[in-house]
Amino acid sequence: MIKRSVDIIVSLICIVLFSIVLLFTAIIVRAKLGSPVIFKQKRPGLHGRPFWLYKFRTMTDERDENGNLLPDDMRLTKAGRMIRKLSLDELPQLFNVLKGDLSLVGPRPLLMEYLPLYSEEQARRHDVKPGITGWAQVNGRNALSWEEKFALDVWYVDHQSFWLDLKIILLTIVKVFKSEGINQENHATVERFTGTPKSEATNGKSDSNRGRRT
Repeated sequence: MIKRSVDIIVSLICIVLFSIVLLFTAIIVRAKLGSPVIFKQKRPGLHGRPFWLYKFRTMTDERDENGNLLPDDMRLTKAGRMIRKLSLDELPQLFNVLKGDLSLVGPRPLLMEYLPLYSEEQARRHDVKPGITGWAQVNGRNALSWEEKFALDVWYVDHQSFWLDLKIILLTIVKVFKSEGINQENHATVERFTGTPKSEATNGKSDSNRGRRT
């Protein structure tokens, strides 16, 4: 209840404080990428229940001659790269927090198609509500492997507290200004998760007991 109250109060304050930034970003997206301004996609929430995640669009809908979307690096515009670099694309998720789909802090909600690919240990990341930022985001973000991110997510599930959340929020602010870990090496965004070999999943179970310090 305390965490939910903090989520509501802080998200409302942020929406008011960043209202001009939200409006300005929406205008840029509309001018550079067209409509719709908001990108929405179903993501798994608490216990894997789906919800609609909101973000500002950063990529075009350009397709090849067969009607398939072009690769991310071909659809990501200069304006989109800047919006991602400043993490402005994440701001609409404050409304997800108000609705109760997200928390300010928690494992990032990934794609619905990943649900059957998780090991039993990795699936524990859904034992808490997903967040706008999380322990994996302040410990490397997209510069980490999927297995490293999932191990950090599970560590957060086992060690969550008010003070840890506060630390993550403060570290997130620092990471945004430094623009660290936004893209994975050799990828415009991040490569898709295709599952973890059983041996690595077993090692990840022991790794989840060790939180990385920042």
